[in-house]
Amino acid sequence: MRHTASDLAGRLGARLEGNGEVAITGVAGIESASAGDLTFLANPKYIPYLKNTSASAIIVPPSGDKFRYTSDDVCDNVVLLIHDNPYFAFLQALTLYHPPPSPPAPGIDPTATIGKRVSLADGVHVGPHCTIQDDVTIGDGTLILANSFVGTGSVIGAECTIGPLVTILHGSTLENRVRLHPGTVVGSDGFGYAPKDGHHHKIPQVGGVTIGDDVEIGAGCTIDRATMGQTSIGRGTKIDNLVQIAHNVQIGEDCIIVSQVGISGSTKLGNRVTVAGQVGIVGHLTIGDDVIIAAQSGVAKDIPNGAFYFGSPAVDARRQKRILAAVNSLPNTLKTIRQLEKRIAELEEQLKQDKAL
Repeated sequence: MRHTASDLAGRLGARLEGNGEVAITGVAGIESASAGDLTFLANPKYIPYLKNTSASAIIVPPSGDKFRYTSDDVCDNVVLLIHDNPYFAFLQALTLYHPPPSPPAPGIDPTATIGKRVSLADGVHVGPHCTIQDDVTIGDGTLILANSFVGTGSVIGAECTIGPLVTILHGSTLENRVRLHPGTVVGSDGFGYAPKDGHHHKIPQVGGVTIGDDVEIGAGCTIDRATMGQTSIGRGTKIDNLVQIAHNVQIGEDCIIVSQVGISGSTKLGNRVTVAGQVGIVGHLTIGDDVIIAAQSGVAKDIPNGAFYFGSPAVDARRQKRILAAVNSLPNTLKTIRQLEKRIAELEEQLKQDKAL
């Protein structure tokens, strides 16, 4: 596929600096790009690559206080496409040069098993060896790919993509344009047991799971059904691979949950929360809107709106930085304390001698 730099600038909504007739035939990262490639620069630490890249065109932000460069920093003959959000513009270019494969044709594979009173809208695809149990409703244009399972009474909206080997257990609700990657399980039992006479007795998990519009959930995730009521994931939230969401968790809209996160039962996350990799959150907490929790943090108490927490136990980032600075200086601090102890002992001995005279 071939586009001129000028054509790309128009398609991406970017301002062109340089030769608009330069041919762009592909996209690549700034370190590996070669002649004919379009690349992007969104992090100031990569500014030196502007001078050394072999790319023909680069999407960059406007030069400013946080991202400052001049013409002297840019390789000769490189075309700049200036955009306020280079990362998003590059996403658009990737889609242009690498369009997604065509979806499978509507219809039911002959190896699939379809239950009673199943409602399949126009354009639904049910792939090989899938099982759709009784009383399921699936919306227009949804794809159920090979070896997936949809349990009794579940509702799946329009234009969803259910990847291979996905399990959606009974009574689950997925709204529109939800995407589930391979191996994910929605609606597994919550982890609830009542102790009696030294044994653990299972608590029936009679609630469900509701997943909002435009949610994407990565591979190998587990979303537990509620004990009663609903475990819910809000519109636009994106969840990485290998995430565990326990019973009755409530996740707001437009959250980012990174891989290997575990969220314990009945915890509530607000809107636009970012939870980085390997974070653990205990149960029955409230995490406010616009919170950021740094990687490998252990959260054991509520977090207010807009806070940035990290550490284990997680605390406000400003306090945690002071704690880490103090911990890093402990060897010198200990040395100083020992010197002071020695000096105090010497002074005390001197005082004893003075009193004896």
